Amino acid sequence: MTKQVTLTIDGKQTTVPEGTLVVDAAKTVGIDIPVFCYHPKMEPVGMCRMCLVEVGRPVIDRATNQVVMENGQPKIQFLPKLETACTNKVEDGMVVLTQSEKAKAGQKSTLEFLLTSHPLDCPVCDKGGECPLQNLTMAHGPGQSRFLYDEKMHLAKHVPLGELIWLDRERCIQCARCIRFQDEIAGESVLGFDERGRSTQIVSISDPGFDSVFSGNTTDICPVGALTTADFRFGARPWELQASASICTQCPVGCNTTLNTRREAKEDGEIVVKRVMPRQNEEVNEIWLCDKGRFAHHYTESKVRLTKPMVRKEDKLAKVSWKTALDLAGEKLGEAKAKSVVLASGRLSNEDLFNLKALADGLGAQAILYSDMGGGDLVAQVGMTQGSNLGALGKGDAIVVIASDLYEEAPIWWLRVKQAAERGATLIVANPRATKLDRFATFSVRYAYGDEIKTVQNLGRKSKIGDAFAKANNAVIFFGSEGLGLNGSTNLAAACAKLLEETGHIGKPNNGLIGVWQRVNDQGAWEIGFQPEADLATALKGKVVYVVGADPTGDDPALAKALNGAKFVIAQDILETATTEIADVVLPAQAYNEREGTYTSGERRVQRFYPAVPVNGEARPDFVITAQVAKQAGVIMEGISVSIAFDILAASVKSFEDLNYAKLAEVKEQWPQVGRSELYYGGTTYENKQGLGVQLISGAQRGETVSLPKVQKETALRPKEKELLAVPINKLYDRGLTVSPAELLDQRVGEVTVALHPTAAENLGLKAGQRVKISFDGVSGEAVVKLDESISTGVALVPRSMGIAIREPALAKVK
Repeated sequence: MTKQVTLTIDGKQTTVPEGTLVVDAAKTVGIDIPVFCYHPKMEPVGMCRMCLVEVGRPVIDRATNQVVMENGQPKIQFLPKLETACTNKVEDGMVVLTQSEKAKAGQKSTLEFLLTSHPLDCPVCDKGGECPLQNLTMAHGPGQSRFLYDEKMHLAKHVPLGELIWLDRERCIQCARCIRFQDEIAGESVLGFDERGRSTQIVSISDPGFDSVFSGNTTDICPVGALTTADFRFGARPWELQASASICTQCPVGCNTTLNTRREAKEDGEIVVKRVMPRQNEEVNEIWLCDKGRFAHHYTESKVRLTKPMVRKEDKLAKVSWKTALDLAGEKLGEAKAKSVVLASGRLSNEDLFNLKALADGLGAQAILYSDMGGGDLVAQVGMTQGSNLGALGKGDAIVVIASDLYEEAPIWWLRVKQAAERGATLIVANPRATKLDRFATFSVRYAYGDEIKTVQNLGRKSKIGDAFAKANNAVIFFGSEGLGLNGSTNLAAACAKLLEETGHIGKPNNGLIGVWQRVNDQGAWEIGFQPEADLATALKGKVVYVVGADPTGDDPALAKALNGAKFVIAQDILETATTEIADVVLPAQAYNEREGTYTSGERRVQRFYPAVPVNGEARPDFVITAQVAKQAGVIMEGISVSIAFDILAASVKSFEDLNYAKLAEVKEQWPQVGRSELYYGGTTYENKQGLGVQLISGAQRGETVSLPKVQKETALRPKEKELLAVPINKLYDRGLTVSPAELLDQRVGEVTVALHPTAAENLGLKAGQRVKISFDGVSGEAVVKLDESISTGVALVPRSMGIAIREPALAKVK
């Protein structure tokens, strides 16, 4: 147990753990000490001097080493000068005065100095209405300034640190929060100070500018209007915005967000999302977001949104009534029954997927998850379970990351795994190439593509690395799909699950398997009973196919051919896609920000999201559409209330047992305290009042017999003399349907690339930046050569979702 310390702040006694800072101790008794540079997630630096207070300590008799008593009370001695509450740790018997005349004079003087060169442009500043400087000046500052306007420093006001973040150098108060965030939290020191004295200014020291996937967070914690996002600057005033709780849909982390909305004149008076903000959940994303989650929301407002049902007539799609479209779709599925296929993606909510699975079961049809990655059924058995929190992992624990570049696939997991390593956890990073996580790894393991299983099995053998994993108090394995297709990732998951079982790291909190999925709710789909199909093209041919939330036609020529050969295609989506263009019936679905529902994260945490904007056209929620289609096909299910649909799901699927919307909406006190009343302290992150979610109980924790499949031995594909091994990798910013509409991210998406070792490129007569043609398995495409010294000479890295259809490793020719 941590030693407890008792002190008094403004006459209020409080007891806090030893090592607590005075500024944080004050929060426990409802006392706000003003700060600018201090942030509870970062180390204190005492730069701004805003938190000056009087600090008294008990007088100690040097002869006896005892506290000197005076009138039955400890004698308190105050130093002649004020001290910073953000750098002083609590002591037993300490007395702190935050509201004495001396303390108030110090705070007032600090603000007066800060304002000497700060522009008086509050009426046009983006931060107005949620500005700590503005608020603290009103509460603690002088009524007027003694300094002359002509003495103010005038600096550049529109400085792009990168393509996403803008700096107003006049507004900057040099608190260094942004610099320290990038250094301490993000681990990417891409910002720094330049010049000296009053000329000190923030600069980007990376190329390209502000080269970090966490850059948007600096605008949240900036205590003034110095840093703004290119997406939101001059876009709205904070008091005009409505706030709705949501979940980020860009990756399996399940970050809690708040969608700020406003009626927009330039959008014909429609209510639109103006910005995406973090919502505190210390067990998921803490108070942070990656830039993809912050800026890639524009697809829901795309000009190619589907707004009305359509049916193919005389080889052309024509808009029709819902009844006409539903009757035809239901009739075709009802006739086909077992000769139909339900193909759905992890973009859908739990409720949507459950109704789709119920429809498939009612028809005797196959329910296929649109994914190239397997192992979700094993995660349901031995994955993370109730009571787990990556933030609790540290010294004595172990984390393995294999076949995944977390920085590119799930940045917030990268952040939390990095932090666990910094707390002392043993971090084992296994990948055929270098990743950004290597810098924080205890052990970096390199293997050849195709040797993933052997690598995991070696972790179970007696060795320094193996012992570190086996003897860990808690152990977590993240497995991905880098260089793997469906069969390869399924085998990898089995090997990882077996290792966890053999070392006793299943069925208890903070232990288990985590899949680094490509979509927000892939794990939810597995829990509900969906599974991918190894030969998807064959499974679709000649069938009545109901495609929901997926674009197989646009993703893969082989699947496009298969759908062209299908008997009848029903496409249900929010956007026009290549699949909707060839479909016989098109059903418009609502986007996640137009409706309510739940997602299951990769850590198996079920979380609610809520509507933020009005429905686009005649679109309906996916679970409703499916229920209406099913009714026409003779299958009855809930199609009105999303909460009732979830109740039926919870009663039908073992892992969701006893869950309901009320439980998912429960909250508890979190530290640090953030919210609209805590802007100066934690930043503009929103307090979580709408639900922290609930983790599913794993099969192992429920006491079920863990049934793991035998790890299949496969012959690894190797490069040949005139052919490279093309392997699929995942890229954070890709050309997927949910990213490409965000024009702001175009520079980060970039061109289609193929990464080669410099020697391989030289042997082929190629140079960096050269455009080449790559071909494999009947697929071909153009790409720009990128050199990577960390990969083997026989390998070509091909990013998924960038226009070249690569689903698994293949021998390729590059020329």
